[in-house]
Amino acid sequence: MTTRHLLEIDDFSHEELDQVFERCTEPHPVRVLQDRGAALIFEKPSNRTRNSTEMAVVELGGHPIYLKPDEVDIDGRESAEDVARTLACYHSVIAARVFDHTVLERMATAVEIPVVNLLSDLSHPLQAIADLLTIRAEFGPALGGRTVTWVGDYSNVARSLGYACAMQGMKVRFSCPEAYQPPAEDLVVMAELGADWAEYDGDPHAAAEGTDVLVTDAWYSMGQEEEQAIRKPLFERYRVDQALLDRAHDDAIFLHCLPAHRGEEVTNEVLDGPQSRVWTAARNRQPAARGALEWLVITSEAAR
Repeated sequence: MTTRHLLEIDDFSHEELDQVFERCTEPHPVRVLQDRGAALIFEKPSNRTRNSTEMAVVELGGHPIYLKPDEVDIDGRESAEDVARTLACYHSVIAARVFDHTVLERMATAVEIPVVNLLSDLSHPLQAIADLLTIRAEFGPALGGRTVTWVGDYSNVARSLGYACAMQGMKVRFSCPEAYQPPAEDLVVMAELGADWAEYDGDPHAAAEGTDVLVTDAWYSMGQEEEQAIRKPLFERYRVDQALLDRAHDDAIFLHCLPAHRGEEVTNEVLDGPQSRVWTAARNRQPAARGALEWLVITSEAAR
């Protein structure tokens, strides 16, 4: 049996990612989880991820079970492998939001049901799918030659979005403080995945010039609060304000995975402005989760 997992966006081939997009936009999803369970492990809390994933499971006919960290205590009371093996006794899919990406990898090796990354320190593939659904709705499915520019911290969200946009043949730019820029090997991977080109430019105004999609994220994420005092002065020049957005194409859109620290990485004028698609992307988290889960379950079970 070949069970399919989603730990990073390039676990899909280019063709498979297009199939997922088709399932995301299908008005009548296949109820592949009818009367079946889905275990949703949350080591880190989340508003959008919990609500979108639970409702996606419901749309597929399933019953989501939300598990808090103290209920499973991964690698405390039980190993990650044994947690996964236990949950596989009752559920048809495991989705987890974890601190350490290797936990997901270990779970995936232990079970014969799909394991889905709801966020790790390394990647956030469902957010990338939601962002691309938003971009495709704006500019059409043929995105080759379009440019996406990420400004701020090269985070797990930035990595997954960069990979996903590369798979669509887009041009990918990053503009980050020196200590927070993408590693060279990630830019190489993006080129190999099909990016028109992938580059780093430390000047955010130069990077935003002529872009179609401008994206940012919080300067410090959950678990990084102690770094706020260090990061804030380094990131000040990477704030997305109207002057920065004005460097982009006239029809460019702005994305942010949320939650936003208003006045820090983005101004209210941009976040609430006419070019912002942040709430559209937030809404697309549900079809992104539904389409990915539907594809993974169908493909894994067909391979049995």
